[in-house]
Amino acid sequence: MGKLTAVTEMMAAEVLKATPIDNEAALREAKRGILDYVASAFAGQEDAGTIKLLQAIEAEGGHPVTPLIGQNKRASRGQAALLNGFMGHALDYDDVHSDVRGHPSSVILPVLFALSSGRDISGKQFLNAYIIGVEIMARLGQAIGTASYLKGWHNTSLLGGVAATFAGAQLLGFTAADTQNAVGIAASQASGLRVQFGTEMKPLHAGLAAQQAVQSIEWTQQNFQGTDAALDSEIGFLHVYSGNATDAAVREALTERWGETWRIAEPGLWFKRNPFCSAASHGADAALELAQLHLNSATIQKVEIIFPPGGDAALIHTRPKTGEQGRFSVEYVVALALLGQPFTLGNFGTAAVSAESEELVGKMSRSYDAEHKPAAQAIPKGRFTIVRLTLADGAVHSREVCVPKGSPQAPLTDAELESKWRESAPNQEKAEWLMQAIRGLENSNMSELEGFL
Repeated sequence: MGKLTAVTEMMAAEVLKATPIDNEAALREAKRGILDYVASAFAGQEDAGTIKLLQAIEAEGGHPVTPLIGQNKRASRGQAALLNGFMGHALDYDDVHSDVRGHPSSVILPVLFALSSGRDISGKQFLNAYIIGVEIMARLGQAIGTASYLKGWHNTSLLGGVAATFAGAQLLGFTAADTQNAVGIAASQASGLRVQFGTEMKPLHAGLAAQQAVQSIEWTQQNFQGTDAALDSEIGFLHVYSGNATDAAVREALTERWGETWRIAEPGLWFKRNPFCSAASHGADAALELAQLHLNSATIQKVEIIFPPGGDAALIHTRPKTGEQGRFSVEYVVALALLGQPFTLGNFGTAAVSAESEELVGKMSRSYDAEHKPAAQAIPKGRFTIVRLTLADGAVHSREVCVPKGSPQAPLTDAELESKWRESAPNQEKAEWLMQAIRGLENSNMSELEGFL
């Protein structure tokens, strides 16, 4: 039996020859993904962390090439990737993917915008590379499995830099050898810890991963050399992070059935209605149903929130003190819903949570049920959240959600996505022009789109 081709080499070959833009569903979802990402970046353009990073970039100086979204300014490619990645993820308003267990677009798109600037890149090339980036990130997520995430790694940055580097190499027409080299540089920079959830460092993970991908591409262009097999071997990226996955399972997840479908469309991106972690979306929808009972904190004796084991790993704050921490607290999200308080950006900012919501959160507890069988279409697979209220009079009310609104099985309509876009955009006339440019991107050049950013 001959020696198996290295996974890094096989993936580079698949990436460089792929043309997913020919797939109608993938093309449609890619354009929706760009629209949602830019909307999320617009929404984050005045975040306190954005202002701090912008000040740091201006103090650092550099060669202004790439637009900073919504800022009417340009920066170097690496600086722009950093800030645009941060802005897209600043409010946790950006898309997620169930295979990734993280946020693809806020890493991949800032890299592709940065690498397109100042170059003759067509909309088709850009869309093709974006679809491929999501594909790689989703396949890496499946190959790595859950062990690394549960251990404390943040997949958005752990996987995002590597995936975005593959996408950038495809965009610029790298050779297979240069692609493998760039991916190796990116793999050595992979990082990000979930302990940072609820702080400014969490969205910075997306920006850092994007910046590292741009650097990996640029350093390869300068002939900076590393290994060409960073994803392989017992001390390579996949083995280090894949937990107990077998080599065969990892290899199959990364290399089998390329091009049959594209992960950007199947299972698809998950676009958010609300600025908090998607892991709380099931609980939010369940609580919104219970809110129709018109209860108040005084009538609620206790609230039990039930997950499958590990289903709440991203929700690290059980007693949040600020709305920012509340983005990663199912208790806070459920409290807002039950109290009839809206899921506005203001309720998930740096201010302290309200006394009323804090009181209700104090009545809540989490539990786990490994035997409960959710609906077959549950997303992520096997995921559910049950919110169970016990009232002061002894009555019990319970709701279960397996498929939250916004997920691929219950997607936002184009009209709902465009509504999010218009609410986030600072200039409505500019927003309409930019939306039209994204809709027709496959027939234009990236320089045309850049002019609207």
